[in-house]
Amino acid sequence: MTSSTKVFYSQTTQTESRPLMGTGLRRRRVMTKDGRSNVRMEHIADKRFLYLKDLWTTFIDMQWRYKLILFSATFAGTWFAFGVVWYLVAVAHGDLLEFEPPANHTPCVMQVHTLTGAFLFSLESQTTIGYGFRYISEECPLAIVLLITQLVLTTIMEIFITGTFLAKIARPKKRAETIRFSQNAVVAQHDGKTCLMIRVANMRKSLLIGCQVTGKLLQTHLTKEGESVHLNQLNVDFQVDTSSDSPFLILPLTFYHVLDEGSPLRDVALRPGEGDFELVVILSGTVESTSATCQVRTSYLPEEILWGYEFTPAISLSASGKYVADFSLFDRVVEVPAPRGPREPPRFGDPEKVKLEESLREAAEREREGAGLSVRISNV
Repeated sequence: MTSSTKVFYSQTTQTESRPLMGTGLRRRRVMTKDGRSNVRMEHIADKRFLYLKDLWTTFIDMQWRYKLILFSATFAGTWFAFGVVWYLVAVAHGDLLEFEPPANHTPCVMQVHTLTGAFLFSLESQTTIGYGFRYISEECPLAIVLLITQLVLTTIMEIFITGTFLAKIARPKKRAETIRFSQNAVVAQHDGKTCLMIRVANMRKSLLIGCQVTGKLLQTHLTKEGESVHLNQLNVDFQVDTSSDSPFLILPLTFYHVLDEGSPLRDVALRPGEGDFELVVILSGTVESTSATCQVRTSYLPEEILWGYEFTPAISLSASGKYVADFSLFDRVVEVPAPRGPREPPRFGDPEKVKLEESLREAAEREREGAGLSVRISNV
């Protein structure tokens, strides 16, 4: 039985001996299709202490069910905790009935003779619903200081808890869910250039201001020193047609990346079934109604990049003169003549001659592959 080994990669966390990017159809992603991180953090020293140091972010990132439980527990806990303190004040001052106080005895808090009464007085003080027959007297300066302390501390706590609620509700996370990326990316000719294309749509009428679409190519990179860097990041620029300005994302738009000599994808095998990489696409913009920054992410694996396809038109004009975006056609693609790769020479001349040259070139490549295969077999 083979023992499991650990391998340490540059710029990555510790992982098992399996490759970070799988070679089968079920490849592991760094970023899921809906934009969530697929990275697990391990062996972080004092992880809980780090979360407690940043309570604001911890509370905002907390799931709603835990947040509601913590919200309720915070109020009920402070009511009970200060209720116990008020009960101890009554015990120390001799206000309980079992102590048989004299008739002229003035208690610190009127009508607080049990722990239940002390809890109710704490609740009434903290929620400021108004005192009934339980109220504080002038007899105990300690009780006055305790009342001020309770109101100040619980007010600060309520502000913090309420602020995290509002911040969580106001986050543009839900707005990001109304931005849609195409399920697949396609590669085809566009304006005489070979382009990698993705489609993006805003499914709400409210606009995103200052939209920018960028990409990150994640793949293994071998440095000149022989170091294998897994998940090396390269920038991939996208544009709408030939403009790099902020797009007007009122209708579904197609973003292009030109596969030329300056493209980081020039040496990457984009054809189906080839390559070992992940393309992460990021859209950033500002929500028009709240001015909050919004970021949407997705990723494409090699089998999700279709070579020789283009998107079908999804915009039409209705009889009433309105433009209609049909999202049933959003992810639909049609096959087109396969474009040439960045390293392939341009094709000119007679089409029949070009076709014959291509067939001869493919036959030569198959012969070379067969020769290499026979040599490898003979060396086994």
